[in-house]
Amino acid sequence: MDNMKEMELQTDESGTRIDTWLAVKIKEFSRSYIQKLIDDGMVKVNNSAVKSNYKLKISDRVTVQVPEPKKLDVKPEEIDIKILFEDDDIIVVDKPKGMVVHPAAGNYTGTLVNALMNYCGDRLSDINGVIRPGIVHRIDKDTSGVLVVAKSNRAHEVLSEKLKTHDINRKYISVVEGIIHEESGKIDAPIGRHPVERKKMAVNLRNGRTAVTHFKVLERFKNTTYVEVTLETGRTHQIRVHMSYIGHPVVGDTVYGRKKQKYDLNGQALHAKLLGFEHPITGEYLEFESEIPEYFERLLSELREGK
Repeated sequence: MDNMKEMELQTDESGTRIDTWLAVKIKEFSRSYIQKLIDDGMVKVNNSAVKSNYKLKISDRVTVQVPEPKKLDVKPEEIDIKILFEDDDIIVVDKPKGMVVHPAAGNYTGTLVNALMNYCGDRLSDINGVIRPGIVHRIDKDTSGVLVVAKSNRAHEVLSEKLKTHDINRKYISVVEGIIHEESGKIDAPIGRHPVERKKMAVNLRNGRTAVTHFKVLERFKNTTYVEVTLETGRTHQIRVHMSYIGHPVVGDTVYGRKKQKYDLNGQALHAKLLGFEHPITGEYLEFESEIPEYFERLLSELREGK
């Protein structure tokens, strides 16, 4: 394959998970990068792609294809960002609605990464390469609120592991369509790519990954419900997919909800209100809360007034 380097290794042990084995064998790669290579089908055992929990057998032939880093011109930009906390290892920011977290095809400017590159210089973790320096987790372009960015590679690896083991406390607020009659609930339904519309996610019982969302009703209006949502897992578009799945799509969400919206929101009414986690280096528990933004307060006022 073009722009690939290939490594071939012969196994000398049996019963070890391939991700654990590779992390020991290939010291120059972080565990999270090895995980990404496996997820992307770049790791093969006896010419077949495997999952990270594959248990090795004696004399298995393992090949690892490593893509050459892409040279992309992502430039620092002077964009105001609201910083809630910063030290040598992490930076916690309050992202506004409408800002993309990191560059992607056709969208290399105006992102949080462009702003962070200007603010932090080269003091961002490089585990995710030039497109996503420091980015451990994301929130959608039209979701506002708090997220943590890694400055050191060690912090990045620890935070990534905490996300996998669900050791990060994430609470959102949202306004959803319809009246939810229960006071609280749990949605446990796997999420994967939509079988037909590949840009969308969907509850996918066959090929989806475990996804668990908890919700609690805060207030009921005439035709909508104000909820607090807690994530147990962090799949792409999880809250939007899960709320739509139970018949209560997020207000303003034209992808998973109504195509024609009643409210002038420019995107979904979804705000990442709280983020709590143990500091990846010191172990101290930190918790950050983002104020409810003006667009969200305006929507709540209109609903309370019955508009």
